[in-house]
Amino acid sequence: MPSGLVQTFRAFAHNNGWANHRLLTACANLSQAEFEAERKSFFPSLQATLNHLYYVDLFYIDALEGGWLGPKAWANQIPFPDVAGLKPAQAAMDRRLIAHCDALTPEKLDETVRINRDTRVQNERRDRLLMHLFQHQIHHRGQAHAMLSGTSVAPPQLDEFFATEEAPLRASEFAELGWTEATIWRGE
Repeated sequence: MPSGLVQTFRAFAHNNGWANHRLLTACANLSQAEFEAERKSFFPSLQATLNHLYYVDLFYIDALEGGWLGPKAWANQIPFPDVAGLKPAQAAMDRRLIAHCDALTPEKLDETVRINRDTRVQNERRDRLLMHLFQHQIHHRGQAHAMLSGTSVAPPQLDEFFATEEAPLRASEFAELGWTEATIWRGE
């Protein structure tokens, strides 16, 4: 069983994927007009906010994997105009992040990741970059959650972090994602 910081990053990656799944599943019940509607937040709509999460994930996950995509990741600010396209794309991105975290070792956490910023190269420790990515996701998912509360669709609970006694409550969603509790906690 993985332990320590490696396990923490693995659990955060799975929790990130689960939260994205819950939020996008709820958003799938919106009309296209509600998804695109202008709202008060950092980005002006659920569509813009959730697409931002996707392309920033693409930017950082590519760098974590050793890629050099850089700012091309956000050349198209709305790569997925509807939830039907965004949900599977985000799920694929979440699987990449989980795979990356599943392959971590304490030594890899200390490695430097080179990030193509177009005009410069940012050098960042892998553990710090992962913490930044998770915080970015949490921040903007919170904004999307607040925007969703102003629609006809109730926002899902996103403030859970795998409480042991609540495992039965998430079992069906884990099954949709192809996970079990053992996937996260024992690496099975």
